[in-house]
Amino acid sequence: MTRPLRVGVQLPEVEREVRWAEYLAMARRAEELGFDSLWYGDHLLYRRPGDPEPRGPWECWTMLAALAAVTTRVELGPLVASTSFHAPAMLAKKAATVDEISGGRLILGLGAGWNETEYAAFGFPFDHRISRFEEAFTIIRTLLREGSIDFEGAYYSARDCEIRPRGPRPDGPPILLGSTGERMLSIAAPYIDGWNAWFADTGNDPAGVAPLRAKVDAAARAAGRDPGAIERTVAILVRLPGGVGRVQGDFAKGSIAPLEGDAETMAGVLRAYALEGIAHVQLVLDPITLGSLEAFAPVLERLDRSPA
Repeated sequence: MTRPLRVGVQLPEVEREVRWAEYLAMARRAEELGFDSLWYGDHLLYRRPGDPEPRGPWECWTMLAALAAVTTRVELGPLVASTSFHAPAMLAKKAATVDEISGGRLILGLGAGWNETEYAAFGFPFDHRISRFEEAFTIIRTLLREGSIDFEGAYYSARDCEIRPRGPRPDGPPILLGSTGERMLSIAAPYIDGWNAWFADTGNDPAGVAPLRAKVDAAARAAGRDPGAIERTVAILVRLPGGVGRVQGDFAKGSIAPLEGDAETMAGVLRAYALEGIAHVQLVLDPITLGSLEAFAPVLERLDRSPA
C-alpha cells in the first residue's frame, strides 16, 4: 500500500493577515500530519475592484527560507516565483540558498507573472513578459545546473556570473513551470522537471487534466524529450468545514466548484487525479487554517491505504 501521489498545501497568502507564529504552527503541523509539501505565492500587492482595501502577502523568498529552517521533511517552493520580480541571477542565488537551508527540499516553481498592479507599484516592467521570462529562465536554469553563465540579452545580463557555493544538489533543485501557455511550454519544455496548472485551468476536476496533459506531451516531444520525464502537478480547490469561498489574489475565471465531501470521497477524487498522470497536487484549502489541516488528515490516511 502506498500513497498514489504527493499532497501539498498552499499556505495563506492574502486571505487574511497572517503572522509568522501561525505560519510556523501550520508548517510544523502539516509535516506531522503527513503532508508532502508546502507552497507560498510570490506576489506583492493586490488591488481589486470591490475589495475594501489593498491586500499583500509577505515576501516569498524570506518566508521560504524561514519555512525551510523549521521543517525537516516536507518539500517546499514558490507557487510560482515570478521571474519579473527578481534579477535572474539573484533569483538563482536565492533558490540555491533555500535549497541549502532545507537540505535539498526546494522545488523551484517559475512563471512570468500576471498582476499588473504589483508591477506598477513596485517598479517592475510589465511589457514583453514572456520574452523577459525566456532570458531569465536561461540565466536561472544555467546557473543552478551548471554553476556559471556568461549572458547578455535584450532585458537581462549575467556576465561571467557564478553560483558559489553551490547548493546541496549537483544539478540544482527541480524546476517546475507554472504555465499552460504554448509559448511558455515551448521555451521551458526542453529543460523543466515538472509542470503545474492552477485549479481554474482544469475546472478543478480530474477530467480537465487530459487536454492540458496533451499540450505538455506535445511540447515535450517537440523538444525531443520523453513526455514522461516532465512531472505533472495541479492545484486543487478544497472546501472544508467553515469554508465560505477562499479570498485569493487570482482573478475569477468563472464559477469553480470546490472539492468537498467526506474523507473517502475526497481521497477518491485524488486517486482519479493520479490515474490521469498527476504526481503531485497543491491543495488550496478553504478556509486555510490549522483546523483545516487537521480536518484533511483523514484523507491522507485513506490515500496511504490505496493500492500501489
